[in-house]
Amino acid sequence: MELRQLRYFVAVAEELNFGRAAARLHIAGPSLSQQIKALERDLGVRLFDRNRRSVTLTPSGQALLPQTRALLGQADELVRAAGGMAASRPVRLGYVTWCPPDLAARLSGVAQLHVDTWVMPSHAQAARVADGSIDLAICWVRADDLARHDLQARLIGADRLFAVSTGTEESAVQARDTLVLVDADSTSWGSWNRYAEEFARDTGARIVRITDGGVTGPAFFDHVRRLRRPVVNSPKGLTTPVPPDLVARPVADPAPYWTWALVSRRTETRKAVHAAIEALTRGVGTLGLDAGTAWLPAADPFRPAAPRRAP
Repeated sequence: MELRQLRYFVAVAEELNFGRAAARLHIAGPSLSQQIKALERDLGVRLFDRNRRSVTLTPSGQALLPQTRALLGQADELVRAAGGMAASRPVRLGYVTWCPPDLAARLSGVAQLHVDTWVMPSHAQAARVADGSIDLAICWVRADDLARHDLQARLIGADRLFAVSTGTEESAVQARDTLVLVDADSTSWGSWNRYAEEFARDTGARIVRITDGGVTGPAFFDHVRRLRRPVVNSPKGLTTPVPPDLVARPVADPAPYWTWALVSRRTETRKAVHAAIEALTRGVGTLGLDAGTAWLPAADPFRPAAPRRAP
């Protein structure tokens, strides 16, 4: 027997009319009748006496009705208890280098948050969401990665990248006149490498291949001094102060943006996770990505669609 059959039994017992019970249960009358007959076969007793004019409980039906109601009550309590356990589990969030400064405040009273301290590259954090190691990740992601891992993403932040240069000139530098570093370590720098290579193809910027992890940190500044050309800074280096012998310069025509996505499983069912997503992305807006001067990779899920040309 199934719980739904027991619910059907209680509905018919309370209505004493198969038509009204079927309407209450939102099922067809013949289906309800078949399910009651199947339940009677499983129990080995007749639950109802029925004719064309009336439906009445048999003595067996009268005896089993209170026990059935109690059993269904226990089942409902089990569902409520399980739901409470799911709601009380913390929402596990991973990130790369950036997260909103008011992260905890946004989720206060919404969900219990556990920020994972295992900082990993964007592609690794997205994979951890897919395999269930964490619930949410703030990372850079491509549309093809979302499709492959059955993930979904919402915009949560965006950084405009700048170039670091020798000298004292602080004016904007054309994108085509910049350099971008691509590191041989694709495990650590896979996401940045893909971004940098596409930026170079689209704008005419020149790629400089390195092997020392100098996409960020002191080694990055050493590369700028050695190359003596404006080098586009990666998002991991945006919070590192530029040394006094170097200058930060805006990049223009176009201006490169790095997006931060809040990534979750497309099949996610926990209410706490959905509540966290809403709280963290509410009111974010476009963050300037819809400006005609912004550059994003072709597969960036937040790249504005190109306007259609008139026929």
